[in-house]
Amino acid sequence: MYRKLVKLSLALVYLVIIAGALVRMTGSGMGCPDWPKCFGYYIPPTEVSEIEFKSEHDYEKGQVIIVDEALQVAATDFRSGDTYNPSNWNTYTKHDYAIFNPWHTWVEYLNRLAGALAGIVILIMAALSFSKWKIKKRITLLSWLTVFLMGFQAWLGATVVYSVLSPVKITVHMLMALVIVAILLYLMQLTTLNTSSKFKNKAFQSLMFFAIIFTLIQITSGTQVRQLIDEQIKLLGYGTNQQWLENPSLTFYVHRSFSILILLVNLLLWRQNKKLSLGFNKMNWIIGLIFAEILTGMAMYYLDFPVLSQPLHLVIATLLFGFQFYILLEVLRATKKAKSL
Repeated sequence: MYRKLVKLSLALVYLVIIAGALVRMTGSGMGCPDWPKCFGYYIPPTEVSEIEFKSEHDYEKGQVIIVDEALQVAATDFRSGDTYNPSNWNTYTKHDYAIFNPWHTWVEYLNRLAGALAGIVILIMAALSFSKWKIKKRITLLSWLTVFLMGFQAWLGATVVYSVLSPVKITVHMLMALVIVAILLYLMQLTTLNTSSKFKNKAFQSLMFFAIIFTLIQITSGTQVRQLIDEQIKLLGYGTNQQWLENPSLTFYVHRSFSILILLVNLLLWRQNKKLSLGFNKMNWIIGLIFAEILTGMAMYYLDFPVLSQPLHLVIATLLFGFQFYILLEVLRATKKAKSL
């Protein structure tokens, strides 16, 4: 049961990553301008009239409305009069973004729901990990560390909103998700009875380590490239890719060219795995994911961001990281097993 919950937790974390990618693709990051509620509601509004001032209306403390292009928060429970009374409201001070778009609001809200669901399952997983305490204390400790990191990730999500989508905070938010993925993969490996690898190989282990570092660099630079494109799209709009990529930054060239290095390193790993019969069948998946990643990247550049190309590009990159990290864990386990013989 514990191992099944680890797998479910991993799947749900990837679901959150997918939801986050959809938020980024649709520009819905500020769909809910407050946190953890959305416009002061647990279930967000669907029409702008719900966040406009209403006379003779019962308001609850913390409820949000938009007045003169600014967010106002109810200071206490009260019933409004015929006209807006500023003394009943506090101006929202976390930021000055006050735009309501129901589509953006619900995309962001579903992202938060996915995160909450993942958090609940991980909490249950951690509770069950106490049964492993006498067997491997690391399992229990890492399970509860994952709970803590999920809470920290939620806080990071709040800071992203408060900063009105700061690029640096978005990148940290993304990398923290990968840290959680790595810990869950390690927990899966700890609860696996057998390793699929047949031989230890120090060169393969070192090269896989560098492959993972290269993937993380690529993901990090990719978030920065996307931020550059988002800024250009705000100015120029969609359908003008030759304009908003006419004078790209150095980060764009690094990101594009770095993919060649990543492909070569992983092809070398694939060749070593096959030549030495190391038994890492997931290397075939890694090569397939890299080619898929290159194709989605080319589609975004040459075809002006086809529908779902961006979230696919991001999710494929995180899956690539997951496969690489799990293989590295198997290599380390095979090395440890060999030393004990």
